[in-house]
Amino acid sequence: MMQDVWTQLGPTIAAIMFTWTMYQNYFPHEVRGHIRRYTDKLVSYFYPYMHIIFYELETEGWFERSKAYVAIERYLSKNSSTQAKRLKANAVKDGQSLVLTMDDHEEIIDEYKGEKVWWISSQKPASRQIISLHREDEKRYFKLKFHKKNRDLITNSYLKYVLDEGKAISVKERQRKLYTNNKGDGGGYRYRGGRMWSGVVFEHPSTFDTLAMDPNKKEEIIDDLETFSKSKDYYAKIGKAWKRGYLLYGPPGTGKSSMIAAMANFLKYDVYDLELTSVKDNTELRKLLIDTTGKSIIVIEDIDCSLDLTGQRETNKKKKEEEDKGKTEEDAVKEKMKKGGEVKEKQSEVTLSGLLNFIDGLWSAIGGERLIVFTTNYVEKLDPALIRRGRMDKHIVLSYCCFESFKVLAHNYLDVVESHVHFPEIRRLLEETNMTPADIAENLMPKSSKENAETCLERLIKALETAKEEAKLKAEEEEKAKAAEKEKEEKDREEKKEVTATEEAKNADDVNEKDNGVKENGDVSKD
Repeated sequence: MMQDVWTQLGPTIAAIMFTWTMYQNYFPHEVRGHIRRYTDKLVSYFYPYMHIIFYELETEGWFERSKAYVAIERYLSKNSSTQAKRLKANAVKDGQSLVLTMDDHEEIIDEYKGEKVWWISSQKPASRQIISLHREDEKRYFKLKFHKKNRDLITNSYLKYVLDEGKAISVKERQRKLYTNNKGDGGGYRYRGGRMWSGVVFEHPSTFDTLAMDPNKKEEIIDDLETFSKSKDYYAKIGKAWKRGYLLYGPPGTGKSSMIAAMANFLKYDVYDLELTSVKDNTELRKLLIDTTGKSIIVIEDIDCSLDLTGQRETNKKKKEEEDKGKTEEDAVKEKMKKGGEVKEKQSEVTLSGLLNFIDGLWSAIGGERLIVFTTNYVEKLDPALIRRGRMDKHIVLSYCCFESFKVLAHNYLDVVESHVHFPEIRRLLEETNMTPADIAENLMPKSSKENAETCLERLIKALETAKEEAKLKAEEEEKAKAAEKEKEEKDREEKKEVTATEEAKNADDVNEKDNGVKENGDVSKD
């Protein structure tokens, strides 16, 4: 029976192939185009499904991958490993992990709000031979197939959902970077390779679990960051740029840099470390802002030392002008000859106004989802306009180590979870003296394999006692210095009084002698 079927099917297949060959060879392209168009219309009338194509490359001749294609690829990766029979492995995070995606000519099924859709991975067949960095047969695309009745659901809701999810997965899987702004060689401001920022892989291990600070304060910061990261629509509703400013201040060694790293690791953000002294002027500062991406933290550390932004620049300028007025022509010639062989480095011309516009001006809205963080050891030195609310929205004080912060460090460094016999003594000493978390951590860190928690805690107690004694001696010395200064002032005041009294007595004697001389001259005239 099968032999009879093949006997009848053979001539039919031969006739179809003959007809197709005649169609390809003798029908003009114009006629074939019309036939194809009307055939597609006829098929679409009875065919219940629709197709949407997403090409890998954005335009013909360009080699940049489509952002939509990449987002879809990331989204489909979660289903590819379970449904597709053939997979492709792509390295992410500089080869540290792999993402599995379906290979060409594979199909997977996705479901959205109870409706099924089909994703097909395919490639455009070669039409001509060209010389390119990409082979012609590598022009891949994704085809989305869905029922006609779901057209509005797919175009208005599902595609946005897929792209948003794909972007979120891409952000999560990407290799985060730590950037610094470039400065040209020789005092110029030309950028290497046209790039304004240079980056390295961001691998700082600091997290909020390792930060030594009060747990309640830590939880408050975490809640603030999490709320910000989910508030895109809220910021748009109230008419504000999606950014937030943080001012971290406190003594050196209190964990300001570690706090920034913990924030970046918590939010999965890149970090841009901005060195203001390398920025030529306000225009260049704006260009640097434009060249940053969203989901990032822009950091200016020790901003009180970066540039003179507190109004002293004008004072220094006036002082210099006064000094120049006091110089003679000969002094000016000597100074010019002295500087004749020196190459003067060009100073940054960034102004306080330019920095304020960078933080809170029209340009600050570019990019979105961005934190701006300032750190300083001396907050009182900063201009109030620079750190007001709306620019630096949240002020975080990082001070000396308290007992709650110490317990975090003891757990991290020594695995002491609950308590220890030395804890009461350490609590008392921490309440009586100031020591930074950095100093506490250094004393808790084992220096050899023989040291244990007992040894390290005893060393910390000795360090705290020494610090307490040094603080006491310093206070006594300051008190003595104040007393000596006060005594000196009193002595100077007494001496001044004596000098004044002597001068007054001398002036009185001079007046008396003058009066006596006048009187004697009058008597002589009468005689």
